[in-house]
Amino acid sequence: MAEAPDSPVRDKNYNLIWALEASLHNVWKLETYIQDAEREGDGELAEWFRKIQHNNQKAGEQGKKMLAERLARE
Repeated sequence: MAEAPDSPVRDKNYNLIWALEASLHNVWKLETYIQDAEREGDGELAEWFRKIQHNNQKAGEQGKKMLAERLARE
């Protein structure tokens, strides 16, 4: 199996920004999945998606705070 190439941007803040963007994107995308599950009458699945969405939202908020603090120090 081939290894993935190293990122051209090897920077901890870049990594933080990437993870922050991924978390916030998941919050947005999961809203569609929740609506799909509800439309299909699958409350269990909708609730599971909500839990994941909540975790991503929490991670996004933490990431925004961390990024702001780090950028203010630099």
